[in-house]
Amino acid sequence: MTKLGKVSIGLVAALAMTLTMGAKDKKKVMASAPGILQPQMVVEGGSYEKPMGSIGTKPDSAWTATTMGASVDGKPNMAKIVTMTGEIVDFSCYLQIGKHGEKHRSCGQKCFKNGQPIGLLTKDGNLYMLMDEEHDLRRDGMTDFRSAAVEHTAHIMEVTGTMSEQAGMKAIYVQGYLKK
Repeated sequence: MTKLGKVSIGLVAALAMTLTMGAKDKKKVMASAPGILQPQMVVEGGSYEKPMGSIGTKPDSAWTATTMGASVDGKPNMAKIVTMTGEIVDFSCYLQIGKHGEKHRSCGQKCFKNGQPIGLLTKDGNLYMLMDEEHDLRRDGMTDFRSAAVEHTAHIMEVTGTMSEQAGMKAIYVQGYLKK
C-alpha cells in the first residue's frame, strides 16, 4: 500500500473515531441534562403547546382565609399566583422510577385514589406537588381536587394556583374544588 493510501485510511479512521466520540459525548450530556425522565413514555392527552384543559381557578389572593387562619401568627409562607402547563403525574412513581404518560395512567389513577401525592411535570422536567389550597377544608375532606387529578392523570393540563417553594420543594396549591 502506498504512503498516501495509509494516510487516507488513517484520516478516515480518525474522522470516524471523532464522530463516534462526539455521539457518545452528546449522549452523556443529554443523560445528565435536566429534563423529563423516561421520555419514551408518551402523553396522549394534550401537549405543552395545547393543553387538554385547565385545573384550578385564579385566586384573588395567594392564600385563602383558612390558610391565613391556620398559619403561625397569621403569616403563611411566601407564595405567588402562577399558571403552569404540565403533565399530571403520580409524584411517587415519577420520582421513584420515572413512570408517567399514557402507559402509566391506570397505575397513577390507582395511586391517587389511595392517597399518593399528585404532581405536575413541566416541559423542562420540574416537578411540583399539587394539592388543594383551602387548609381546613382539605384537612376535613371538604374538597375534591383529587377526583380532578384522577380524571386527568397522564394528561397535559394548564394548572392555576398558589406556588410556594421551601428548601427546593415546590408545590402549587389549587383552588376551586370545594365539595357542594
